[in-house]
Amino acid sequence: MPNLQTFERAEYQQVKADLHRKILDRLDLEKLGRTPSDAAREEVLLLIRNTVNSEAVPLSFAERERLSREILDEIFGLGPLEPLLKDPSISDILVNRFDKVYVERGGKLERTGLSFKDNAHLMQIIDRIVSRVGRRVDESSPMVDARLADGSRVNAIIPPLAIDGACLSIRRFGRDPVTARNMLENKTMTEPMLELLSSMVKGRLNLLISGGTGAGKTTLLNVLSGYIPNSERIVTIEDAAELLMKQEHVVRLETRPPNIEGKGAVRQRELVINSLRMRPDRIVVGEVRGEEAFDMLQAMNTGHDGSLTTVHANSQRDALARVESMFSMANLNIPERAVRQQIASAIHGGSMKRAKCAVHFALPVSGPSSPTGWRQPVAGCALQYSIRAWRFEF
Repeated sequence: MPNLQTFERAEYQQVKADLHRKILDRLDLEKLGRTPSDAAREEVLLLIRNTVNSEAVPLSFAERERLSREILDEIFGLGPLEPLLKDPSISDILVNRFDKVYVERGGKLERTGLSFKDNAHLMQIIDRIVSRVGRRVDESSPMVDARLADGSRVNAIIPPLAIDGACLSIRRFGRDPVTARNMLENKTMTEPMLELLSSMVKGRLNLLISGGTGAGKTTLLNVLSGYIPNSERIVTIEDAAELLMKQEHVVRLETRPPNIEGKGAVRQRELVINSLRMRPDRIVVGEVRGEEAFDMLQAMNTGHDGSLTTVHANSQRDALARVESMFSMANLNIPERAVRQQIASAIHGGSMKRAKCAVHFALPVSGPSSPTGWRQPVAGCALQYSIRAWRFEF
């Protein structure tokens, strides 16, 4: 009997699509919607197995079982992505096109043997992801940020911007969140670093966490947020909600893209302004990347001490330069000196997260003596701890 290896991929995908349609025709969707999730899956799986076994397809029992599971994933999950989402060793899932799926495992990219049937199949899965969080993606809005139920970050971009077909990127969140103890064991930071950073959070100092893509800014932000007292009211603001706050009194806000008419968008800046009227003890912005930097700094300077945020940058000084440039996006024509004084007054500390290599730390100095607003490490004024390439300064 021919096995799955001799079964052409296109033919196999066609058989799966045909069976999928037949099963959907037999399902009572209204009844299924009233059935508990686990019971519904078992009921549908039984129907799938019976349908697959009744078909004259040249597959062994194991291959028929695999086909049944794949069809179940098509109905209840994200199709070919489901096995990858269940693998805890995978940190990123990258779909370059329907037949090219890569994963990052242990810091290295590798191509998988999985694929979608065609571009339409991939688009169907993307639509399923974004519709669950009230977003859309089409030719008029070909880029979208979303999230999965477990908090994993999703980005999708489709034609005409993606030339070779729709692209999907998923940044996984571990099932067990990274803790401060994990960071110490992995030598991401030392005990003195953690003690100082945690003391700054407890002492209600404002922190700016910077780093490159995938460096772990959000992970560090999640760890530091754990030191916020449970008695305080926290308002979080994000483009796609991914912060995992452990406190009880948390209000989570998320931006909204424009509708099909190009109206109704709610940006981070508007959420920051609104959050000031919500009696927050602390404001946590997932990432500042535009004009909302002005309102964030204003909040830090007007009584909302202990706020946290992140920014993409290669160093502490680059982070401040980026904040300064984002400040100017508000088009308020504030003198450069006044902008720098605002930044130096608002941000009490900056932490630089470098993927797999370094964590740096610096404290600002108020006043115009430093052109960047940050204390320069000079002889006799720098305390350094070195583990491999890591350095800690203040």
